[in-house]
Amino acid sequence: MTPFIAELIGTAIMILLGTGVVANVVLKDTQGYNSGWIVITTGWALAVYIGVVIAAPYSGAHLNPAVTIGLAASDSFPWSDAPIYILAQFLGAMIGASVVWVFYKNHFDITQDNSLKKAVFFTSPAIRNYPTNFISEAIGTFVLVFTILYFTEVRVEDTSQVVGMGSLGAIPVAFLVWSIGLSLGGTTGYAINPARDLGPRIIHALLPIKNKAKNDWAYAWVPVLGPVFGAILAAFLFTQLSA
Repeated sequence: MTPFIAELIGTAIMILLGTGVVANVVLKDTQGYNSGWIVITTGWALAVYIGVVIAAPYSGAHLNPAVTIGLAASDSFPWSDAPIYILAQFLGAMIGASVVWVFYKNHFDITQDNSLKKAVFFTSPAIRNYPTNFISEAIGTFVLVFTILYFTEVRVEDTSQVVGMGSLGAIPVAFLVWSIGLSLGGTTGYAINPARDLGPRIIHALLPIKNKAKNDWAYAWVPVLGPVFGAILAAFLFTQLSA
């Protein structure tokens, strides 16, 4: 398992489960149909947890270009490794979104509202206002990256030995993403991850989905640049406070 493969598989599983919970809630005649925002935010939080569990031992489980950029900008990760991580994240997101379409194809076929179909793949603003939408994505990602930069290891004081928590160590990031979704997700759908939005958006454009909606490319830059800006701002503040 290389860091590239770990990021690809971890991101693919995260997107499979994250976009999968959206499909389960919004597509017609699923067992979870119309079960609501709490189910979506909880499903996404658990999806992140599982992706991190898979990738963390091998890559540190960024699973998000904004996290990779934020860590690099704070000197917590080498810039030279960032491109391969980001490539793996985008490829993984596209794979995960493709599997969701295969898994839920019967429900995609019978869902008449094409806006619900596209909601499985990519985010859209509740009220379209590009400056405020950008700010929403930037703030959500700022909270994500700034908090991640303050994650610490468990230590035993008498031996100074680092004690790992195993897979339980991924729980804090799940709670973090859950909190962001519940508190800050209502304006734009909280992409807070360029690969999570743009990768599945590209797949949506390519797949032969019945009664497919337009891809809304005019908005696509917001969930890409907003998270990147928020991540860089988080890294800047973290480095200033740590100086």
